[in-house]
Amino acid sequence: MATPQDQQPAQAYGQPPTIIINNSSSAAASAAGVIGGVGLRRRRQSLWVHFWLLMFTAGIGNVFYAMHLSRWNRDRGL
Repeated sequence: MATPQDQQPAQAYGQPPTIIINNSSSAAASAAGVIGGVGLRRRRQSLWVHFWLLMFTAGIGNVFYAMHLSRWNRDRGL
């Protein structure tokens, strides 16, 4: 079914939805996650801390360090 030259074909659908992706972060948004100067980020295990604890505490310090960080993250829901 051809349409005449001066007539455009009818659209079966309305306008496509407008999609906005906001990839920028503002200073206010990043400051919202900071409480008392300490960010609420998940603490990670440090290879160097584990190394030095292994050298100075024969490995028992590694257990306490890992327990401390796990408890810190769990208490904050991270």
